[in-house]
This record gives sequence, C-alpha cells and structure tokens, in this order.
Amino acid sequence: MNLFEAVKDAIPTRTAAEHYGIEVKRNGMACCPFHDDRTPSMKVDKRFHCFGCQEDGDVIDFVGKLFDLSPKRAAEKLAADFGVRYEGLQTWQPQRRPSVISKLAAAQEYRKKENRCYRVLCEYLHLLRDWKEQYAPQPEDEDWHPLFCEALQKMDYVEYLLDELISGTLEERTAIVKEKEKELSGLEKKIAAFDRRETADPQRDSFPGKMRSTRFPEELAM
Repeated sequence: MNLFEAVKDAIPTRTAAEHYGIEVKRNGMACCPFHDDRTPSMKVDKRFHCFGCQEDGDVIDFVGKLFDLSPKRAAEKLAADFGVRYEGLQTWQPQRRPSVISKLAAAQEYRKKENRCYRVLCEYLHLLRDWKEQYAPQPEDEDWHPLFCEALQKMDYVEYLLDELISGTLEERTAIVKEKEKELSGLEKKIAAFDRRETADPQRDSFPGKMRSTRFPEELAM
C-alpha cells in the first residue's frame, strides 16, 4: 500500500487524537481542538466530525489541521510516529518505532480491559435491579433474602462506578479498572450461574408469593 492508504488503514483518528494529547470520552466525544470548545462536540472514531465548527475528515486531515501540515507531511508524521510501513518507506525511519508500537499495544490492551469492566458492571447492575424487585420482602417474611440485601448494598456503588467509567478522567477510569480487575471473573461467574439457574427453571416456586426460587445457590455467594 502507498503512504496514504497504509496510514488510513492502520490508524483510527481516535487513536491518533489520544496519542497527541486529546482526551476522548468513552462515547467517542472530545473537545474540538479546531475551535473554542468547552463541551465535547467532536465525534472521533475511524474518522472525525465536529458538530460545532463542522470540521470533518480522516486521520490525515485531522493531523494536518492539528499541526498545520500538508496532507503528505501529515501522513509521513503519522507513519513515523506509529511505525506504519508502506511502499517507498525510507530506511531512516525513527529509532523510536518499537517503543511507539509498544505504547500503542498497551493502549489497546487497556481499552479491552476497560470495555470488559464496563460490560461486566452493567450486567451486574441489571442483575441487582432484578434482585431488588424479584426478592423484595413480603409482609409475612421474617428475614430478607440475601439477594435483596446484596442489591440494596451495592446498586448505588455500581452505578457510581459506571458513571465514572463513562465520564471520568483517564486517571480515574484507570484506577477503577485496576481496582476491580480481580473481581470481574467472580462477577462473571455469578452472572452466568444466575442465568443458568433462570434458564433451567424460570418458574420454580420454593417460597410462597415468589415466582422464582429464593434458594440462594452457593455459586452466587460473594
């Protein structure tokens, strides 16, 4: 592939924007660097589009405008900064290429971890809301069901974590992902166990007044 094809194929605009210091929210929105933007108005993904100043284009257009470069110079800068190989590549490419690739790989790995954290916490919150409704105490109940208690204890906290993963700074999101990484496997097992239980016997009635069994299986214990 030629220079332009190789760069556009290898580097999403979002990756380039983050590499050059622009903070992109989880939803792909960022403050536009091309006008006085105080609230995120630029959508960044494979391409970019600003809903404020209407700037639009691919990764080469973005870097060209960001650094006031011609399209060719912008493409060459991207190829050098991200170690992209292309037809006609000169042998004097920067020596920092391996470290740049390493940083890019680390960023991609972190994004996978953050996406997993967000997905699992979303599924867990859905489960907590279900438990709060399904296992709400009846007047004749002497004891509250453990799943209802867990829902009361953790719903607000899980909602807070999800809000931080959506709108928090990179530092705040990284702290949450690091803190919760070891807990995710346990939560995934808990969610899967409850899903299997519901699929196997969705109408089981082992407790008067409940449509679902209130027996608390061991695999759901914290």
